[in-house]
Amino acid sequence: MIIGITGLIGSGKSTAARILSEHGAALIDADKIAREVIELYPALLKKLVRQFGGSILTPSGRLRRKKLATLAFADEQATQQLNRLTHPYIAREIRTQTKRAIGRSSLVVIDAALLLGSAIEKDMDLILVIHAGEEIRLKRLLKRGTTTSDARRRMRAQLPFAEFRRRADRLIVNSGSPASLEKKLLAFLKKIAAVRPGIG
Repeated sequence: MIIGITGLIGSGKSTAARILSEHGAALIDADKIAREVIELYPALLKKLVRQFGGSILTPSGRLRRKKLATLAFADEQATQQLNRLTHPYIAREIRTQTKRAIGRSSLVVIDAALLLGSAIEKDMDLILVIHAGEEIRLKRLLKRGTTTSDARRRMRAQLPFAEFRRRADRLIVNSGSPASLEKKLLAFLKKIAAVRPGIG
């Protein structure tokens, strides 16, 4: 079974994915893959340079990630251009890793902030949305070292929660501690194990 975990920034989706991995799920981290694909696919780096300019490279030709982020998240259009270039490569690598993971585990969890509307959304057997209120999410982002203005900008750039709720097969509210979230996730695993024996 392939479960896609998503949610608004600061919701705790990556914490949820990690907890499920601790209970036997094979974990695929889309953010990690997004960082790796530029090294895996030199053609992608060339496309990024054409789009964002040579300033995103070091003198030795390596990617300056912070510089790319500054340019790519400067406005909505630039972010869309980044996504248009990177997402096909990310989807390809996620599918490659998923095929490998299915051989190791009855449950594969894909942690992907941009799952909804992506090429891999249709590959999921179930979409699990992790959610928390706006103030809780903001506090979590500030605790990570994000500035208030940057946190609010990133929050505004995402799909509205109503869209996550509409497309979720399951929704878990994560407004408390990691232990509370773990309890909810274990109950979720029991439910899907009842439907799909061998899981959990």
